[in-house]
Amino acid sequence: MLEALEASTFTLDSLREAGLVHHKGFVKVLRPGQLNRAITVEAHAFSASATAAITAAGGSVRVIDLPYGDRRPPVRGNALANR
Repeated sequence: MLEALEASTFTLDSLREAGLVHHKGFVKVLRPGQLNRAITVEAHAFSASATAAITAAGGSVRVIDLPYGDRRPPVRGNALANR
């Protein structure tokens, strides 16, 4: 999917504007398929195959801090779930 976009650098904001990721929360890049050009991607996590494919094409990956810090992600549910 990243190959189809014209940009060479992908940040969380640019991925959100392209509609590829949710507007908030954790972003993990999975294997991007066939990659024929060098790109730079920043996300919270990368799969090993995605990292290998991006670096093999001459690109780079940048791991950024998690959106919820050092705590576990908040749960969804009723008022008693987040105690």
